[in-house]
Amino acid sequence: MSDHHSPFVDRHIGPDADAVATMLHTIGVDSLDELARKALPGNILDSLAGDGLAPGLQELPPPLSEDEALAELRALADTNTVAVSMIGQGYYDTLTPAVLRRNIIENPAWYTAYTPYQPEISQGRLEALLNFQTMVSDLTGLEVANASMLDEGTAAAEAMTLMHRATKAGSHRLAVDADVYRQTAAVLATRARPLGIEIVTADLRQGLPDGEFFGVIAQLPGAGGAVVDWSELIRQAHDRGAMVAIGADLLALTLLTPPGEIGADVAFGTTQRFGVPMGFGGPHAGYLAVRSKQARQLPGRLVGVSKDADGAPAYRLALQTREQHIRRDRATSNICTAQVLLAVLAAMYASYHGADGLTAIARRVHDHARRLAAGLTAAGVQVVHDRFFDTVLARVPGRAEQIRAAAKERGINLWLVDADHVSVSCDEATRPEHVTEVLAAFGATPVDEPFTGPDIATRTTPFLTHPAFTRYRTETEMMRYLRSLADKDIALDRSMIPLGSCTMKLNAAAEMEPITWPEFTRLHPFAPKEDTPGIRRLIADLEQWLAHITGYAAVSLQPNAGSQGEYAGLLAIQAYHAERGEPQRDVCLIPSSAHGTNAASAALAGMRVVVVGCRPNGDVDLDDLRVKIAEHSDRLAALMITYPSTHGVYEHDVAEICAAVHDAGGQVYVDGANLNALVGLARPGRFGGDVSHLNLHKTFCIPHGGGGPGVGPVAVGVHLAKYLPGHPLADELGDTLTVSAAPYGSASILPITWMYIRMMGAQGLRTATLTAIASANYIARRLDEYFPVLYTGENGMVAHECILDLRPLTKATGVTVDDVAKRLADFGFHAPTMSFPVAGTLMVEPTESESLAEIDAFCEAMIAIRREIDRVGSGEWPVDDNPLRNAPHTAECLIAGEWNHPYTREQAAYPLGTGFRPKVWPPVRRIDGAYGDRNLVCSCPPIEAYA
Repeated sequence: MSDHHSPFVDRHIGPDADAVATMLHTIGVDSLDELARKALPGNILDSLAGDGLAPGLQELPPPLSEDEALAELRALADTNTVAVSMIGQGYYDTLTPAVLRRNIIENPAWYTAYTPYQPEISQGRLEALLNFQTMVSDLTGLEVANASMLDEGTAAAEAMTLMHRATKAGSHRLAVDADVYRQTAAVLATRARPLGIEIVTADLRQGLPDGEFFGVIAQLPGAGGAVVDWSELIRQAHDRGAMVAIGADLLALTLLTPPGEIGADVAFGTTQRFGVPMGFGGPHAGYLAVRSKQARQLPGRLVGVSKDADGAPAYRLALQTREQHIRRDRATSNICTAQVLLAVLAAMYASYHGADGLTAIARRVHDHARRLAAGLTAAGVQVVHDRFFDTVLARVPGRAEQIRAAAKERGINLWLVDADHVSVSCDEATRPEHVTEVLAAFGATPVDEPFTGPDIATRTTPFLTHPAFTRYRTETEMMRYLRSLADKDIALDRSMIPLGSCTMKLNAAAEMEPITWPEFTRLHPFAPKEDTPGIRRLIADLEQWLAHITGYAAVSLQPNAGSQGEYAGLLAIQAYHAERGEPQRDVCLIPSSAHGTNAASAALAGMRVVVVGCRPNGDVDLDDLRVKIAEHSDRLAALMITYPSTHGVYEHDVAEICAAVHDAGGQVYVDGANLNALVGLARPGRFGGDVSHLNLHKTFCIPHGGGGPGVGPVAVGVHLAKYLPGHPLADELGDTLTVSAAPYGSASILPITWMYIRMMGAQGLRTATLTAIASANYIARRLDEYFPVLYTGENGMVAHECILDLRPLTKATGVTVDDVAKRLADFGFHAPTMSFPVAGTLMVEPTESESLAEIDAFCEAMIAIRREIDRVGSGEWPVDDNPLRNAPHTAECLIAGEWNHPYTREQAAYPLGTGFRPKVWPPVRRIDGAYGDRNLVCSCPPIEAYA
């Protein structure tokens, strides 16, 4: 189709035509197209068609304005039916307080923030995550919880692998109760197979089956609604050397005895019903909690309490040495994100309601279920379980479908278990009239007599007693609390976030607006297909558009993080080799420069990682690659390569690299982390890739939200399409290799990417890529004389990011990369990526969204920092007392007591004068990380700590 220019393109792309001309002049090229020809290898560059559009992108619809795109998406949304959902199965309707919706989900101060790797300017979201950890820990009765998991299914899988690592039993068998959610069981099965774990499924109410087990997994309440006292099972398991993980509903735990109190070692689940909409399956913050002795085994993020340079309490990510980017193929998990934005929402929901409010909601839900059970019993319908929380399982021989249809006619969706059983789940949004309508569908009526089942409210321990959960009952207090936290952070609404390897670009308000539309947020992922044509059409559009953009044949949107996309891609490669009679192919070649998740994902997929060396210029060493291919030719499964490379360079040998792997019978996995440097210029599916994951939270505008949500779709060539993720509850996907709990992962944020592509159009997407490359090369040219650019391509060009080498300066002056990163906070900037992929360097990525004025301001700050480094180097300022080593400077440290430093207060606070840019005051001084790891505290400290 032909393209026309969309007005949105000029809103999304920061530099205008004059600014681009200025950048190109500095770089030394005449046009963006010349820049592309100089930066990219000619043998992978797509040549433009007669209408000036890139191949693949020609297939995209012409761009729309913001209003037109919103109208088109509104028409799609209107075809969805928002029924009353009483399906349950791990997903429940919930009432998000408006104050939280407006001030968190719809607030760019929260949704445009990045992972808190610079803790001094991330104290707000770190405090919110500490609240989340405290909430989970309190409710589950276990000492340590992490800062969230991707969803309940992956949390269960991580619980499984944690127990497998932690037990000394030597067994590879896991007992799983027959009443866990089907989607959880499917994710467990996928994860277990490559690791050689044998899953034994049984009715564990009858006790633990014979034989050795390393672990046991049960659900509370079960998928069928039963509330089971698992204490005897836990005793049996412990007697036999096995650990126990309970998948527990946090709302139910306000009434039930928590897993930790009955001896469970691990609790996992989801916080979805704490104010987070169902959203057709996600994103939702899963949770994982353990006893203190397993804290260092916990996967994912863990927020801890430490102290800053002045001794004040301060938060940071603790025990980062566990993370996959450091441990690589020895990592405990490949997950490198959390669901921060959703975890913040769930934690603030708990703060807003408090213990009493949550308990009242739980009692109301339970009372609705009891009323339903009483009416059914009185009408002669058998209620299968007499101990339940929110879900009533009814036995109706041969009538299940008829009852489901009768409820559907009344606007209510029930869960069809089988031909003889229907399950009905109540939630926070259930009203008395819904119960009456459901009873009518069964041919029953409400009764006054209460249900006679036993009391399930056995919890005796208090929870959520910390002031974080008792102070903020009014909307005024909650609004101010959220504002005070946001003010402690630097997000994209205050500054560019020039992070290499983690594209932080504009998340336009028009893209964000639809994600709170109830036509998307209130859809259950297992709702009848006839209820969800609009979101299914949106998903199909996106799959098709992403396939065109990348040059692949098929795309799955199920993986709900980049790590899960990687994992799904490697499983597809494995399945392909196995079906062709070559199951022995298990070697995965990974360049030494690769993202840490690559090696961790390969290990999780049961592959053996073999590292390929890199040349001094950062490129993959072709000679070493050929040696490794020859050495492992009959066992070679795949090569994982990031393109452009993690070093921010377009490697000119990429086509040759792919061909060498293919010639040896291997498959090529192109990591799509840096796709923002390829869209509209080159397609990995055409220059040698067999499979890629894409990061929609990087290239395609889904916001990072403080470190999640993300979406990591997997795109494959035609020969791998049949191995894309399946789901046991979505017929259209098949039921193999389920990687996420919901069939389409984090479906409710897909409208963001749909809107982005729909408004940018083919030409806009290509221009965005070229502008991002121009911005990076401009920074490289401006800063190279102050901080040498470590790697460039054949024509001296970088891709969309560049690495500044501080190592010679550190050697000469003692000023470290940490000092520079912390000093940038005094200038009001978020630091670039530190010491990745090369220790002692900064990796800078400006994206296409930043204006030339903002890029120049960043360059001026960096040049000013270089002048400060020179003053340290000349001996004017001592190495241990200068504005870099003492950075960041809080307002308090500038006004408190005497000033005994060799630089002035003004130099500390306003290094380029008061008119440089609005001052963002860091809330804490530099944080002592080692102290926090030695004295691990991962829940809210008592209020006295702040005295």
